[in-house]
Formats: sequence, C-alpha cells, structure tokens
Amino acid sequence: QRQRAENIQNLIINPGGDIPIPLMSVAEVKILNGPNEIRRVDQDRSAVISANLENISLDQAVENIYNVMESYQLPPGFTYEMSGQNREMETSMRSLTMAMILAVFLVYIVMASQFESFLHPFLILFTIPMAMIGVILTLYILKIPFGITVYIGMITLVGIVVNNAIVLIDYINVLRKRGVEKIQAITQAGSIRLRPILITTSTTVLGLLPMAIGLGEGAEIRTPMAISIIAGLISATFLTLILIPIVYNRFSK
Repeated sequence: QRQRAENIQNLIINPGGDIPIPLMSVAEVKILNGPNEIRRVDQDRSAVISANLENISLDQAVENIYNVMESYQLPPGFTYEMSGQNREMETSMRSLTMAMILAVFLVYIVMASQFESFLHPFLILFTIPMAMIGVILTLYILKIPFGITVYIGMITLVGIVVNNAIVLIDYINVLRKRGVEKIQAITQAGSIRLRPILITTSTTVLGLLPMAIGLGEGAEIRTPMAISIIAGLISATFLTLILIPIVYNRFSK
C-alpha cells in the first residue's frame, strides 16, 4: 500500500469511522529529497560531510575548507566545526606540546643538579632554539608538512642537542677551576672539544641516514622525523660552537 505516492494518498486516516476520510483530503503528497537518517551531535541535529585526502596535506585541506566556509553566509542557528583527523591532530598536538614543555623542564632540572648552578643549564638550553632553526628551514626547503612525526623528532632533539653544549661548558668550567682565565678557557675548551662534538654528531646523523632516505616499509611515516632530527643536530652543532662561547662569555662570571 505504500509503494506508490498515489496509494499513500488513498490511505484512510480514520479507520473505523462512519465516513472514511482519505489522506488526500487533508494533506498533499509530494515526492521530494529528504535525509535517510537524522543524526545528532551533542543533542543538536547535525549533518556530517566527510572526504578522503589525495595529493594534499591535512593542514592545507583544513585551511581550504575554512576559507570556503567563511565565504558562506550561514542561516541563523547554523554552525559548523571540523572533526575527524583534524580534531585528532589538534588533540595530539596539545599532548605533544605538553611533552615538549615537560622535556625542557626535566632537562633543565637534571642539568641544574649536575652543574649545581641555575645559570649554566640556562645557557645550555640556548642550543634548543638553534636546533629548531635548522628544522624549520629544512622543512620549508624540502616542503615537508609539519606533522606529529616531525613534532616527535623535535621533542627528541631536546634531549640530544644539549649534549654538545654540556661537553663544551663542562670543560670550560674544569679549566676555570684550574685557574685558567675565562677567555682562554673558552678558546682552549672549544679547540679540545671540537673533535668529540663533531664525532658525536656524525655518528647520530649517520645512524639516522637510512631512515631519512626512506628505506623499508612505512618509511613515509619515519622519514620526516629522521630528517628533522638530522637537520636540528647539524644546525645546533655548528651554532653551538659559535654562539655558546659568546653567551658564556657574556653572562658567566
């Protein structure tokens, strides 16, 4: 009885009544498009539009969607929000940001207890922004999108790049305890610790090289992390040899 619109018009709406009343007497039946389901999100009636990415990064896709949606004048009471992978990415980025802050804090606390000073660990932390300079430039040149794996690589750099500055400043302090004048101690420590610093950086870079090249399955996930670590290490190493002695001479007594 409900296969055709004409049949629906003839449905009796008062079964058992003295005078049968068909539906077409009180209503007009039309064939129109309608939702095949009613979806609610947080008790609000919602429509979900989904799509897969192809030849575009998630950040770029989200930016394009926002640009398009901002050009529309939505009716009163209508809103929109991004969900799916974008929401998961935002949640992951917040968690990784907290991990980055915690990593920097723990590195500072460990160095402060080791050096028994609050100044020298602070000077050593100058290597972290030096590493980030190399990471940002490399990502821009190679057009690598900033993702979770890159962020993990940056967190890893926090614990790695400080090693060179620790080696350098520790030896400067040793020479100064021996009575060497500050400028001479900085110069002598730089020349003596140059080889260990370069060797340590070279071994780490060579160890990450196969991952950066993209050998093996799943390399597209690991490659950005390896490239960011290598770029940050190289940048921090060369800038450490130049900037850390300058900063030490400026702020250390």
